[in-house]
Amino acid sequence: MVVVAISTFITHMYVNNVEKQRESVQISKETNKVLFFYKDTCPSCQEIFHQVYWLNKKNDNILFINMNQPNNEKYIAEYQLQEVPTFITNDDRYTGTDKEEIKKIVGENNETKIN
Repeated sequence: MVVVAISTFITHMYVNNVEKQRESVQISKETNKVLFFYKDTCPSCQEIFHQVYWLNKKNDNILFINMNQPNNEKYIAEYQLQEVPTFITNDDRYTGTDKEEIKKIVGENNETKIN
């Protein structure tokens, strides 16, 4: 039981570390991924980050874009971002934290291309 608790804690801490990464992201127009715009300082983003992370581990179809990275701010105008968290595909857009809506837009093996 202790091993499970320690393993769960380490995994949780790892995902939190991934969330805090502020890498500059280049979005290819040919991407098949769902664009996930978030800020690591946003409470709503933090609320859903673990779910989105694990959905991506399962489907490998999400591109994480931390808007606290100054180089990523160019996407605010390009994708007309007003709030985070925001998910964008070619066919759909969702801003919010409803887990069922997130599952719908991320989907299973989503093959949507971003224009």
